[in-house]
Amino acid sequence: ITRGFEAAYRQRFAFLMQGKALMVEAVSVEAVVAGDAPVEHAQDLQPEREVPRRDTVRMFTVGTDGTPAWHDAALVVREDMRPGDLLQGPAIIAEKNATTVVEPGWQARLTSLDHLVLHRHLPRAQRHAAGTQVDPVLLEVFNNLFMNIAEQMGLQLQNTAYSVNIKERLDFSCALFDAEGQLIANAPHMPVHLGSMGESIRTVIARNRGRMRPGDVFVLNDPYHGGTHLPDITVITPVYIGDDNGEAAEPTFYVGSRGHHADVGGTTPGSMPPFSTRIEEEGVQIDNVKLVDAGVLREAEMIALLESGEYPSRNPQQNLADLKAQIAANEKGVQELRRMVEHFGLSVVQAYMQHVQDNAEESVRRAITRLAARVQDGHFTLPLDNGAQITVAVRIDAATRSAVIDFTGTSAQQSNNFNAPTAVCMAAVLYVFRSLVEDDIPLNAGCLKPLQVIIPPGSMLNPNPPASVVAGNVETSSCITNALLGALGVSAASQCTMNNFTFGNARYQYYETISGGSGAGGQFDDAGALVGGFDGTSVVQTHMTNSRLTDPEVLEFRFPVRLESYAIRAGSGGGGRWKGGDGGVRRIRFLEPMTASILSNGRVHGAFGMAGGQPGMPGVNRVVRGDGRAEPLQHIGQAQMEAGDVFEIQTPGGGGFGGR
Repeated sequence: ITRGFEAAYRQRFAFLMQGKALMVEAVSVEAVVAGDAPVEHAQDLQPEREVPRRDTVRMFTVGTDGTPAWHDAALVVREDMRPGDLLQGPAIIAEKNATTVVEPGWQARLTSLDHLVLHRHLPRAQRHAAGTQVDPVLLEVFNNLFMNIAEQMGLQLQNTAYSVNIKERLDFSCALFDAEGQLIANAPHMPVHLGSMGESIRTVIARNRGRMRPGDVFVLNDPYHGGTHLPDITVITPVYIGDDNGEAAEPTFYVGSRGHHADVGGTTPGSMPPFSTRIEEEGVQIDNVKLVDAGVLREAEMIALLESGEYPSRNPQQNLADLKAQIAANEKGVQELRRMVEHFGLSVVQAYMQHVQDNAEESVRRAITRLAARVQDGHFTLPLDNGAQITVAVRIDAATRSAVIDFTGTSAQQSNNFNAPTAVCMAAVLYVFRSLVEDDIPLNAGCLKPLQVIIPPGSMLNPNPPASVVAGNVETSSCITNALLGALGVSAASQCTMNNFTFGNARYQYYETISGGSGAGGQFDDAGALVGGFDGTSVVQTHMTNSRLTDPEVLEFRFPVRLESYAIRAGSGGGGRWKGGDGGVRRIRFLEPMTASILSNGRVHGAFGMAGGQPGMPGVNRVVRGDGRAEPLQHIGQAQMEAGDVFEIQTPGGGGFGGR
């Protein structure tokens, strides 16, 4: 039993917890008894004969030589057959409730029990393996194969995670990377995670080169060494697959999963402190730590790290449970990559990893060519509620089909936590230009090759440690995205915030991002002329976030709160020829004392309209006490909630597009 359990555990999680006693939690007994299936009466087998056919029909299928072609197939009715009959393919057997196709190289025999049994009597023709030269059909196949692996990783993570944040809100991302740490493909998870995760991979590669071995797993969250903000913890697994599907001497691929943990310490529960001014106040920093060493989980070392520092994690066991789920997700990616290499060969898989990047690069260059018809030097400045600004200029070179994205003029590094590491800024750029591509391609590193990004050192988009950054990943990234869309003139702003709401105490910690209105936009032809538009969407997660809200039943079961109401904030979207989407109103009543925090933007400046469209309404944060008193909060705020108090968040509407 122990060996069976350990084999199944290693299959799912890729490690064993040595020294841990096994606990038998449930025992099941399976009994096999005789069923009440009807008795089948055998009939005498008849001598083989020429099976009568009703007709001869044409059938297109692969022949015994492996070549697709038209074939003359016998059309036989099942009732005309008798036990012992043997029918050679190609043939079609029709009956009242089924049609059976017998391919060339196969035989169909009717047994004494009136069973139709198919048997291959000629070996399958040898097929040549896929080559390393790009083939349009195989390119599409590999696009979907790579994305599917990332999606399977995500399902594994969702199914094995513990925290509501990952299991219910789906605040996680999974992706595949090549041997150099370049993003190859991802599932449609969180854009702000996916565009920035490659820097985490490259950090692990650079700092462990020559010392990694099969069974190792690394973890980090340090924003100054590949992370974004501290609650986002990235787990990275090197993949060793050799030419014959054995183990290679050096990693041939990497898989990564990034999850937003419910708490990693910091001054407030949920690790999204609204008033932090240095990184240490936001939680425990993890900088290139080995989480699994040659297949052995370093549990004690990880718990000690999470319990260290000025503001340690409030629930290290919950962190560890989610980290185990991330390891399991990565192991799923390793297994699926191994199956792919076994099927296609290592050289083909590596070649198509490059081909999908080249295809993404060409797709973005085509999008830039279309942009050049109406945008040469786009410029936009977006103000933030705290007085800072994001300034971006987009200069397009039609001849080289490339673009320069220049953030010169953006505010200097802030004393607040709205600073964003460069990885976050690059993620926003990658997302925007991928969204301009109309083809169904995976977001990957190739999208960035036609782009030169200038981020001034010492600005709020390229801060120096120990600057606080917790809002940069969520709020500033939303502002960067909307500023870029404004510079390109493609759409009005969506809510320039994720409305980060956290609450908790020593026992409970919870975090969510709340939907608002998306911006309306225009549709343009290849000559740059406006040919149509679209309305924004009401109460939707926008741009850099793609999480969902926790189901009310789960929220109220896991935490001492009640979801009082959640409604559309009618009329909050900006007017115009195409209307911006409305925001929402979310009211949560507390059933016991806790600390609640809001970290947001868009409470002073509404989402901008475009081309004559009107801006959306700004958001509102407030606490309604049990006695009916309303206490307004600014774009960042914190409150001690007592039983009966309600925290109300009115999210911004999106901007409108086009004059009426």
